[in-house]
Amino acid sequence: MDTQPTRKELSHERIVETAARAIRRGGFNGVGVADIMKEAGLTHGGFYAHFPSRNALLAEALERAGRDSAERIEKSSALRQAKGASALRALVESYLSDSHLSSTESGCPVAALASEMPRQAAEVRDAAARRVRSLIGRVQNALTGRGAPDRAALIAGQLVGALQLARALGDNTEGKALLSTTRRSLLAQYDIT
Repeated sequence: MDTQPTRKELSHERIVETAARAIRRGGFNGVGVADIMKEAGLTHGGFYAHFPSRNALLAEALERAGRDSAERIEKSSALRQAKGASALRALVESYLSDSHLSSTESGCPVAALASEMPRQAAEVRDAAARRVRSLIGRVQNALTGRGAPDRAALIAGQLVGALQLARALGDNTEGKALLSTTRRSLLAQYDIT
């Protein structure tokens, strides 16, 4: 049976989607409940009908941000693989792309929020740990027999660190050059075709 989502479910989705963008844009501390509700086109008073706390919203928004970012990277990787790139090369090139550099609001939440993750409430830290594990798992899957989980963690760390540094430099020639250098280095270091 095909059932339509209720008004409450649609509102909940809108709040989570808005918060997922907002945490990547402004960090965890840059997200206020009133601002999220306003951006979502809802009243502040309705927040507690959807979430028991701000931390519950942040944890769910972080999960959503991770899923959305993973889908985006997977689509980009699939296009590269269709052109003959290996799964790992496609992942590295997609993650360290100029478009990912410029899309903080829709990009990887680990890169956007890693330095803030350890200072959050337990439920948000747990969601953050799941996002990190998921990223490492995606790299491990792309390795396809090329290495142990420690190699996947190493590559994931290089991907996140390079994207963070490039974003710190800016969506400009310098930031893009850092991504390009890191892509070439990773591909050569791990003999990725």
